[in-house]
Amino acid sequence: MKHTFLLLTVILLFVSCKSETKKETVITPEVSELTTDFAEGFKIKNHEGYKTITITNPWPGADKEFTYALIKKGANIENKAEFDAVVETPLNSIVVTSTTHIPSLESLGVLDKLVGFPNLEYISSEPTRKKIDAGALKELGKNESINTEVLIELSPEAVVTFAVEGDNKTVATIQKTGIPVLYNADWTETTPLGKAEWIKFFGVLFDKEKKADSIFNNIKKEYLSAKKIAQEATETPSVLSGALYKDVWYLPQGDSWAAQFIADANANYLWEESKGTGSISLNIESVLEKGKSANYWIGPGQFTSRSQMEEYNKVYAQFDAFQQDKVFSFTTKKGATGGVVYYELAPNRPDLVLKDMIKILHPELLPEYELYFFSKLD
Repeated sequence: MKHTFLLLTVILLFVSCKSETKKETVITPEVSELTTDFAEGFKIKNHEGYKTITITNPWPGADKEFTYALIKKGANIENKAEFDAVVETPLNSIVVTSTTHIPSLESLGVLDKLVGFPNLEYISSEPTRKKIDAGALKELGKNESINTEVLIELSPEAVVTFAVEGDNKTVATIQKTGIPVLYNADWTETTPLGKAEWIKFFGVLFDKEKKADSIFNNIKKEYLSAKKIAQEATETPSVLSGALYKDVWYLPQGDSWAAQFIADANANYLWEESKGTGSISLNIESVLEKGKSANYWIGPGQFTSRSQMEEYNKVYAQFDAFQQDKVFSFTTKKGATGGVVYYELAPNRPDLVLKDMIKILHPELLPEYELYFFSKLD
C-alpha cells in the first residue's frame, strides 16, 4: 500500500511538472496595434507574418466591421477565410473611387500605381489630370455602377471604395471577379485631423507607413499650431453657414467637421449647440431671425458671387454679412474639368482649411498668409 501511494505521488508530480513545462513553452504570436491619434474608423495591427486593417465604421450606423489581411508578395496565410479580403503588399496597381483618396496617393508618391477611377471629370489635381490626359488612367463609369468589363481588363490588385449604406451591389459584383475590395471610411470621421489620418490606411497598403506617419504628423503640427494662434484673437466673431436649396436651408450641425473648423478658429458658429454630425434642415424665417446679424457667412452653398445669390433669392441680401461684403466660399476654385478643389483636398489638408478660417475671421493673426481654398464672393 505504501509503495502504491509513493508510486501514485511520483506519477502525479511527473504529470504536474510536465503540464507546467508545457504551459511555459506555449508561444503566443506577438500582436501590436497601431494607435491613431484622431481617426476612429480604422485599426491596423501587426501579426506574426502579416498585418490586418479593420474598418470599424464603414458607414454611419453600420453594425459590422470589415477586416483585411495584408501579406507580403508571394506569401500565404492559412486562415484566409477569416478575412473579408486578402491583399498582397506593396500594391503595384490600385483603383480608388473617391477624389479624397487621390491626395494620399500623390503625397505617398504612388500615383503611378493608380490605374482607374470612376467619373474622371471630378478630379481636380493637376498631377492626376496630367495622368488622365496622357491616357494612363482609365474611366470606370459611375461609382454606383462601375464598368466591370474595363475593371477586369485593368486587373488591379485592389479596389478601394466607400459606401453610404450596407447594400452595395457594385462591391458584390467586383468581389465575384476575384479582385479584393476594401472599404475606406475617411468621410465618416467627424474631426478634421481624423479625416487626414486616413493617409495611414494607404500607407500600409504600399508599405509606406513611416512616410504616412511623417506626412500626418506634419499636418497635425501645423493644425494645432494654427489653432493655438487663433486663441490669441481678442474678438470672437459670429458665423452663419449654408444656403437655401429650393425652400429648405441646409447648414452644418454642431458636431460636424465644418463646425469644428469654426470652433478651432476661435469663432462662434451660431448653431454650434445643435447635436449631430450631418446637416440641419431649417426654414428661411428661423435662419434669418438667428443669423441676420452674423459677422461672417462661410460656405453659402454652390454660389460663386453675391449677385448670383441675390438673383436666386432676394432674402440673402437681408443678412448683415451679405451687406458688409463678408461672404466667403470654397466652391470658386475648381480643377480643369470643373471639380471643386476643396472637396478633393480639404479632408487631407485640414491645416490649410483652418488657416483659411483664421485668415477670414482674424486676418491680423496671419498677415502674410493667402487664402488657399476660400475666396470672398464679389
